[in-house]
Amino acid sequence: MGVEPENTLRSFVAAQQAGLDAIELDLHLSKDGHLVVMHDTDVDRTTDGNGPIAEKTLAELRALDAGKGERVPVFEEVLDAVAAPLQAEIKDVAAARALAEVMDRRDLVSRVEVSSFHDEAVTEIARLVPGVRTALIGSRYGTDIVERAVAAGAGTICLNIRRITLEVVEAARDAHLRIVGWVVNTQDHLRLVRALELDGATTDYPEIKRTGRFTA
Repeated sequence: MGVEPENTLRSFVAAQQAGLDAIELDLHLSKDGHLVVMHDTDVDRTTDGNGPIAEKTLAELRALDAGKGERVPVFEEVLDAVAAPLQAEIKDVAAARALAEVMDRRDLVSRVEVSSFHDEAVTEIARLVPGVRTALIGSRYGTDIVERAVAAGAGTICLNIRRITLEVVEAARDAHLRIVGWVVNTQDHLRLVRALELDGATTDYPEIKRTGRFTA
């Protein structure tokens, strides 16, 4: 999130207060198996620490400053802090399995959509959580991402707005997939979202909300 430390409780509360349609977050497993919320695979960019998340226990991650005094949250803290719908991005199959346990225990099928760059992670969460809404994310892609999404059982594709083409959009429409653009932080990208009639967009700036449907 562009106005608060990213992937922190502070940023999620701010996004909810701004009235965004949903909140996007990223999940990794700590060394001791906790679902922690952070974008990168290491802590260097967004905290005052360094090293891979997978090599740190939750206690070690909690000791870090994630910006403005915020601590690295775990997924269930986010569930308790905000009531907004969530899109949870998972990085691998192991995270899919850990997330599935929480979704089943807390009955989150209607609240949480699960996304990933990895086809196998999308397939695994769909297998473990019947009825879950899933999205396949693409950064560098062609029309093949539509075929991959259909094969993985995803209902949505989340596409890098800088690389989106009419050909891909039309192929996705033909396959009855929803299309979300990311990251939409400029007016030019916003105009493209509107021109292509995308189903949604992800942004770092809540103030852009007044122009359409967004996640943060």
